[in-house]
Amino acid sequence: MCGIVGFTGNRNAMTAVIQGLSGLEYRGYDSAGIAWVADARLAVKKTAGRVDDLAKILPVAHPSLAIGHTRWATHGAPDETNAHPHLSPDGKIAIVHNGIVDNYLALKQTLGEAFLSDTDSEVVAHLIAREYRGDLLAAVEKVLPLLDGTYALAVIAADQPDLLIAARKGSPLVVGIADDATLVASDVVPILPYTKEVVYLDDGQVVVCRGKSARFRAAGREIEVATTTIDWSVEAAQKGGYPHFMLKEIFEQPAALRNLVHHRVKIENNAPAFNLEGIELPTDYFRGVGRIVLIAQGTAYHAAMIGRNLIERTALIPSYAEYAADFHYRDPLLDPSVLVIALTQSGETMDTLQGVRKARDAGCKVVAVVNTVGSTIAREADGVFYMHCGPEIGVASTKAFTAMVASLYILSLRMAQMRRTLDPAEIMRRTLDLAQVGPRLEAVLSTANYIRQIAGRYAEAKNFLFLGRGTGWPLAMEGALKLKEVSYIHAEGYDAAEMKHGPIALIDENMPCLFIALLGRRYGKVRSNIQEVRARRGRVIAIASHNDDQIHEVVDDVIYVRAESGVMNSLVCAVPLQLLAYYIAAAKNCDVDKPRGLAKSVTVE
Repeated sequence: MCGIVGFTGNRNAMTAVIQGLSGLEYRGYDSAGIAWVADARLAVKKTAGRVDDLAKILPVAHPSLAIGHTRWATHGAPDETNAHPHLSPDGKIAIVHNGIVDNYLALKQTLGEAFLSDTDSEVVAHLIAREYRGDLLAAVEKVLPLLDGTYALAVIAADQPDLLIAARKGSPLVVGIADDATLVASDVVPILPYTKEVVYLDDGQVVVCRGKSARFRAAGREIEVATTTIDWSVEAAQKGGYPHFMLKEIFEQPAALRNLVHHRVKIENNAPAFNLEGIELPTDYFRGVGRIVLIAQGTAYHAAMIGRNLIERTALIPSYAEYAADFHYRDPLLDPSVLVIALTQSGETMDTLQGVRKARDAGCKVVAVVNTVGSTIAREADGVFYMHCGPEIGVASTKAFTAMVASLYILSLRMAQMRRTLDPAEIMRRTLDLAQVGPRLEAVLSTANYIRQIAGRYAEAKNFLFLGRGTGWPLAMEGALKLKEVSYIHAEGYDAAEMKHGPIALIDENMPCLFIALLGRRYGKVRSNIQEVRARRGRVIAIASHNDDQIHEVVDDVIYVRAESGVMNSLVCAVPLQLLAYYIAAAKNCDVDKPRGLAKSVTVE
């Protein structure tokens, strides 16, 4: 959850680390700190608050070695004392840590020393200092087996002015090797200004960085590692003139979907050809799949719920969407006939990673739908379907949601081809429907100012209900999640059929209700639900089909979308939900990209 950056090389390490931490604030932003070597001593600055607050208190310095941290608090209050880096008692070892040391209390008792902070991390600095005899690598490698839990660690010593040791277990860590420097970071964003060639550490691996060189180790010996080339640009990870990353990423969705379709779909001889590059599973395997389980958390879980419908309606395979955390601990009934599909933007979500490992231990094949190339889940799955939607910096996921749904649709259509559950003409029709989603999203985005006006009328609401049927149900859940994430308004998403089973008791003139109300076989039922809300003086917003000329008579506000036949309407409806949440949060002056208490990548359980 926290963000760490380390730098050693021929440039100003302080500048590199501060800029890198700014790019990682989506991982945590309640405190920040930096340590560097100056005149054979460790210098440390840290503060509660943001990276900008830290930058204001830094002296003018040009060190060649530094480590830094932006924190999402787990153990101890978000204050200066608990901020990283943490030092050894003699002040000669500094560490930054992402993860949780589960046995830190027992380790503290074993050491019998005084500690300055309430964190689980400080114990690591003490342990390394106890073992340090001038060989920092040896000391780190001796301590790592003592740590239960998860960690991404970066360690420096006062008497080693160009040496950085980093290690990983359960928390992401990336190494970038440039012409004149070596960097380590929790994500590739801080590395991109220096190099696009990176190494994703696996669990149990250690990297020894000195200047522009890096040596990799595992189990006490040196190893060879694979290098990955990142195709994101530095500009892609910047705001590009938008006030927030969230708004930029909402507007990037048409281009992201076009890029995905370009990578994955071709029309050859008047028939679609689907590219499943990265999924190294034979065609016969998909013909024999007996059940599919989609595992995910948060926004990705809502995409999984829609994906369940897509797969069942196209490939005719019984499918289930599950919270990865529950899947991991529930001991589900699994066998080799079950295909598990794991959805995660970062590829590092701990609950989903544990679910992947559970499935593989049971003999299941696992396909990962992820955005981050080389991420842990991508490496551990049997196959990986990359979404190619570029970096997503805003904590509230937007373009990754629509890319996940589109990716699952492509997978389901390819499975339908292989299993012959749809005739070729119908597969072609659905493929063309997918190809037209981009322009339909652009049409919704062209109404952004109108949606902003609607948002202004609801910015003072204390509660919100989102309601839909069919794929409108997970969309309602996603809309509610977006609103509460960025605006701090309490919101709940329900299947509209559940309204009479409890939520209707909440409705009065102070309860806005948003309905997904597209024309179709459930439309009459949704209209009835709207009338029930109106009868209780509830305020109603509807997302409606472009050719619905009656819905305005029964709602307070209506957002029209180009709703054609086909399940891709779910993508078109997602955009107004995202814009509504964004504009309500902006009207309340909320910190849209860095919502309180949240982090982009949840790498702890």
